[in-house]
Amino acid sequence: MPMIDRHILHLINRFHPFDDKMAFIAGPRQVGKTTLCRLLAHSRGSGDLYFNWDDPVFRASIIKSPFASVDAFRQKNQGKPLAVYDEIHKYPRWKQYLKGLYDTRKDRLDIVVTGSGRLDFYQRGGDSLLGRYLQYRMHPLTVRELSRAPFTESNYDPADTAREFMTCAASDASANRALDSLLRWGGFPGPQVKKTKRLWRLWVKERKRLLVRDDIRDLTNAHDISRIETLMALLPERIGSPLSFNALAGDIGVSQPTIGNWIGYFERLYYLYRVPPYSNKLARAIRKDRKVYLWDWSELGNEGTRFENLVASHLLKWCDFTDNFGFPALVLHFIRDKDKREVDFLVTLEGRPWLLVEVKLSETSPGAGLNYFGDRLGIKHRVLVVGKRLPKNGHAAGIRVMDAASFLASLPV
Repeated sequence: MPMIDRHILHLINRFHPFDDKMAFIAGPRQVGKTTLCRLLAHSRGSGDLYFNWDDPVFRASIIKSPFASVDAFRQKNQGKPLAVYDEIHKYPRWKQYLKGLYDTRKDRLDIVVTGSGRLDFYQRGGDSLLGRYLQYRMHPLTVRELSRAPFTESNYDPADTAREFMTCAASDASANRALDSLLRWGGFPGPQVKKTKRLWRLWVKERKRLLVRDDIRDLTNAHDISRIETLMALLPERIGSPLSFNALAGDIGVSQPTIGNWIGYFERLYYLYRVPPYSNKLARAIRKDRKVYLWDWSELGNEGTRFENLVASHLLKWCDFTDNFGFPALVLHFIRDKDKREVDFLVTLEGRPWLLVEVKLSETSPGAGLNYFGDRLGIKHRVLVVGKRLPKNGHAAGIRVMDAASFLASLPV
C-alpha cells in the first residue's frame, strides 16, 4: 500500500513557527507520530535527529552529556536539523531538559516532541515550558486522507466547508471505498495497511494491553489493573450515550471518584474521548453527563455505534484542527433534553451554535430533534448523515440529507 498523505504534515510545514516555538505532537499509540516526524525532516531536507526515551543508549547519553548528540550532529552537517524527541516525557526531568535545549540552541535546530500520553497532563511542577511550544493533536486517518484527496491550500474558513457539504451532489467511488475501509479496520495505519482479520485482532489486543499494563502504570500509581481492564471491557456497550460514573461504579464495585479517575486516565492516554452536552438557552436540557467515544472505533461490534463513533472522530479532528492552528474555533457537543429529544452532535463556532449533525446508519428521515433544537438555537446548518449510499444528496424539511462519504470527504482534514 502506498504511503498515505497525512494532512497534518502539510499543516505543520505551512503554519508552525519553527523559528520561535517547539512543536509538541500528541496522540494515540501507533497513530503515526514517528512516521510523521520522519516525513517532516525529509520534507525540509534538513537531516534527521531522532531520539527515543525507550532507547537505553539515548537514556545514558542524556544523563552523561545532555546535548552532546545534538552538538555532534551539528558539527558534521550544515543547515538547521529537525530534532525529534519521542516519549521524552517519561524522563523525570524532561521539562528542564527541553527548556535548556530550547533556550541555548533554538537558533541551531528545530525541535519536535511526541508522546502517546497526554503531554499537557505532564505540564505540572518543575520548570515551565510556557511560551516555548505549540501543541498539536494527531488523529487517526479520515475519509479525506484515505481517499487520497489532495491537500489544498485553502483558508479553512468553516463557512467555506459548510458551503461545500451543503451543495455537493454525491460522493465519488474513492470516498466510498475509504469509508468502507475505515468502518471495517478503523483509522490507525497498521490495520489499514494489513487489512487482515487475524492481524487486526492481534493489533487491538496488544494496543489495549500496552495501554493498561504499561501506560497507565507510567502515568499513575494505580495498582488495581484487573478492575481497570473490567472497566475497559464495559465501555463499548456505552459508546454514544451519556456516561454515568455512578452506574459504572456499581457494576465494578468501586467508588464513583475512582471511576472518574480511571476514565481520566483513558482520556489522557487516548483510549477514549468525551463529548460534553450543550445546554445554553435550552430548558430541560441535560447538563452533566458526557457522551463517550473510542479513538479506535474498529473494536465496536455494533455497526450503528461504530458508524456514529467514526463520524464523531471526524468532527473532533476538524474541531481540534481549528484549535491547534488558530482558525475560528469549533467545539463539539451533543444535545439531549429530559423529554428525550436529541441530536447526536452540535458544533459551535466561536461559542455560538452553528451546525447540527444527526447520524443514522440507513434511515433517511430526519428525527424531530434537528428542527426542534435548530429553531430554538437559530442554527442554519442542519445535516442528516446517512451511512448507506444515496443516489444524490438533497433536502428534507429544511434539513440537508447526505451520504456519509460525501459529508466526511468535505471536511478539510
